[in-house]
This record gives sequence, C-alpha cells and structure tokens, in this order.
Amino acid sequence: MTATYRHPDAIVTTRWLADHLPDPDLRIFDCTYYLHYEVGTGRPYRPESGEADYRSGHIPGSAFLDLQRDFSDNDAPTKFMRLSPQATADAFARHGLGPGNRAILYTRNGVNWATRFWWMLRWIGFDNAAVLDGGMDKWLAEDRPTATGNETYAAAQLTASERPGLWAGKSDMLGGIGNAATCSLNALTPDLHSGDNDRYGRPGRIPGSTNVPGSALLLPETKAFRPAPDVAATFAEAGATPDKRILNYCGGGIAATVDAFLQHQLGFPNIAVYDASMSEWAQDESLPIETG
Repeated sequence: MTATYRHPDAIVTTRWLADHLPDPDLRIFDCTYYLHYEVGTGRPYRPESGEADYRSGHIPGSAFLDLQRDFSDNDAPTKFMRLSPQATADAFARHGLGPGNRAILYTRNGVNWATRFWWMLRWIGFDNAAVLDGGMDKWLAEDRPTATGNETYAAAQLTASERPGLWAGKSDMLGGIGNAATCSLNALTPDLHSGDNDRYGRPGRIPGSTNVPGSALLLPETKAFRPAPDVAATFAEAGATPDKRILNYCGGGIAATVDAFLQHQLGFPNIAVYDASMSEWAQDESLPIETG
C-alpha cells in the first residue's frame, strides 16, 4: 500500500493560507527562532528569537510566538524545556488561541519551530492546528504579501487535556537501548550523529540510535515536506516502522518534532520526543554514548 499523509488538515499550503487570511477564526503564528552555533563558550549554541525578523516582515495578520521566553522553563538547565500542560495552554491563550480557533504555524528556514509548537498543542489536546508547508520561505518565494510591525490577538482561555506518552526522558531512552520493540531516532545532522562534531559536549549519539535528520524530510528547494512515500521509505531504512515505539531526539527537542510530526502523519501510533535530548545526554557522564 502506498504511504499517504493521514492527517491532511494538519498541513496547509501557502495558496490555502492566502485564500483564507480573512477567516476570523484563524490564529496565525510566526514561530521563528535561530540557533547561532558557538565554539569555546561551553554551550552548543546561542539562541535568538526571530521576533525582529517578524516585525520587519510577516504573513499579514500573524502574531509572534517566542518559544524560550513564553513557552519554556527558563529555570531549566537546558533550553526549550517545556512547561506543565496547563501552563502551556495558558501561554497559548495569552496569545489569543482558544477552543474555537484554528492555529496555523509557520517559521523561516524550514519547519522545525512550527512542528515543535504543533507537537506541544497535540500534547495539551488541541487538535485544530496545522503547519504551513514550506513556511515563510515558500511564502516569500511566491511573492505573497507581507506586513510589518507587531500584531496580536485578544487573549482567550484554553484548558489543557494532556495526552500521555508524547514526551520521553533519559530513562525512556536508556530503556530503548537494545530493545527490539523500540527505535531511537536522531534528527540531528550526520556529523553530530557520528561524533565528528562535538557541539553538545561528549561527541556521539545514544547507543543503537539511527539517523534521520529533520532537514532531510524537506524538499531543499522549497522547504516543503517531501512526499509521503519518500518519507516512509526514509524512516523504514532507518528501522523506524509503525510496529515500534519511536523515540525521537536531537539537540534540544526541536528538530526531532519534524520526524515526530511526519511519523504521526504516516499513522505511527507510538511516538515520543526526548525534550532535553543531547543537551542533557551528552553532559551526563553516567549515560552511555557511541560514535562512528
């Protein structure tokens, strides 16, 4: 049977969004963040909000979501660690998202920040959310209209209804090592997976994990999602099949959500994202690691 994306409403095209910009129930959000990779600072990267770029040009009507400032535990030892389910729902509500709305999420330079917010919404039980296929890159390439400045939505109310099992911790990752019913999947680039790049501290990967970079699941020329049969074949080659529990990780639980989002689209029933990922794993000397 040919693989298909089973939840097409969770992906919208730039054409669709352009046609529906006036819809009063839409809540459109720019989710852009940047990671500036550093050497010699003791940290893997310097995160920077994309809000300045949002203000200089965004999809008309869209507001901005700052993942670290408003949706992460700023006291956690690693960046982008999630809040509690209700605190996450409250943060979305402050930005205008309520139960009668449809969230459209987009970013620049790919989709990973948008899929991270989508995964968080799925976790708190909000299912009427979609990722803009190709994001701001495709929107601009098609010469579609933009707006400047800051736009906001009136605050709403949103109650979390947590879906368990969507996040993994280091104990889950340890339990997956050598377990034939589990596939640990690294969404980082091949040099980080192999250990040739030591950005996160100890070089290497979680033992036994395979590599499907989030960026490899996008068409390079448009940043849109690759066709479902191609994505399914890529996962299968890495040992990620629907009969297994798939534990997705990366550097900080962002790129891993691209893999998780598309596994959900393909109908995989048992998917989780390791929130702290290599930002935690590589720093803990008690945890095993492998290279090569």
